[in-house]
Amino acid sequence: MSNKIVPTISSGTPGPLGVLHLPRLWQKMSLGAADKLADGYANCGPGYDMMVLDALGIDRDSLVEFVSSKKPTYIEFEKFVADNATKLNQTDVSQLNVAIVGYQHTDETRQSILSEVGLPDGKPTDAVNLNNLDDWQEFHAAELA
Repeated sequence: MSNKIVPTISSGTPGPLGVLHLPRLWQKMSLGAADKLADGYANCGPGYDMMVLDALGIDRDSLVEFVSSKKPTYIEFEKFVADNATKLNQTDVSQLNVAIVGYQHTDETRQSILSEVGLPDGKPTDAVNLNNLDDWQEFHAAELA
C-alpha cells in the first residue's frame, strides 16, 4: 500500500457552488499540501485546475497559500473561492462546466488510457470519463493490486 493517495473525486463532480472539478481541485491541493498526493498528479496543474481558476478569476498563488496554511475543509475551500473569485456568476459557471464536460483528449491520450485499462479504442471519448478510468486504474495499482 502507498502512503500517497490517488485522487478519485471526478472532474465531473460539482460542490454546492455548482462548479465542476472544484471538489477534485480541493482534494488534489489538500493532498499536495500534506505531501500525500500520488506521484504523477499535479497539486494545481495546467489542465482543468487552471481552467477552473482562470474561469472564476481566482489567483493561483493565493489559493495555494490558503490551502497550504489552513488545510481547509471542502466548504471552507469553497468559501475562499466564493470570497475571492472575480467571475463567480451563473453564466461564467455554466460556460466553465460546458467546457469541462466537452473537453476531449488527443487521440493518442485517449488510446493510451483505454489501452492501459484494457478497453478497445472507442468510448468513452470525453476527458472527464477517460480521466476517471485512469484514476481508478492508478488507485487499483497503488492500493489494491
